[in-house]
Amino acid sequence: MNGKVRAVMRKELREYRRNKLVVGTMAALPLLFFVLPLVSVLALTATTSYQTIKGAVGSAELWLLLLPLLLPTIVAGYAVVGERDQGTIEPVLTTPVRREEFILGKALAAFVPTLSLAYSLYVAFLVIVRLFAIHEAFHLVTEPAELIALAVFAPLFAAFSIWVGLAISVRASDVRVAQQLSGLAVLPIIGVLALFTFRVISPTVTAAIIIAVLLIVIDFASWRMVSGMFDRERVLTRYGRS
Repeated sequence: MNGKVRAVMRKELREYRRNKLVVGTMAALPLLFFVLPLVSVLALTATTSYQTIKGAVGSAELWLLLLPLLLPTIVAGYAVVGERDQGTIEPVLTTPVRREEFILGKALAAFVPTLSLAYSLYVAFLVIVRLFAIHEAFHLVTEPAELIALAVFAPLFAAFSIWVGLAISVRASDVRVAQQLSGLAVLPIIGVLALFTFRVISPTVTAAIIIAVLLIVIDFASWRMVSGMFDRERVLTRYGRS
């Protein structure tokens, strides 16, 4: 990561800390996605059927994987259009930062806190389940395949969501519309994830590898595409008219 990308990322993080909507969402949404699956797993008892336990654990894992997919839509949807509305984007665009560096810095500012929250909450979830849930539930949530899936797919989902949000934010004219469209755009991924989580489609190592490779390719291509969509002159012109 070069110095320009780091500078954009640091500036972006400072802007997020000053924005009540972003701070509130980054605090409330992870809490919701943590408490709901935890309650469902802790409610299981030794007399609960294995299929019910498996379903509750599958639902909990879905909630935890949705966090890195949905949380970045709020931040990434705000990234360009929100900064333009606040009047803070013009000084950055007049610096010699290439558009690829500018977009990458914004993406990392959403990616780093999202992934930190996702991993931290998952570790906390595992600890609490180990201490207070029944043994069968802990056994299911600590299966190697489940742990690997979260470790691998959380960053890939987060990156995909960020690029979708940035693509919309670059073209949108309203912050809330950009955030809403970003959330809707990731719904197909949520549907596919639910099919795998509830074993409608059998999760296999081959399928996981194929999906992971596809997401890596899509994420890299999306960075190039979003960078190409970002028109410095267009943004500055819009800023000047507002």
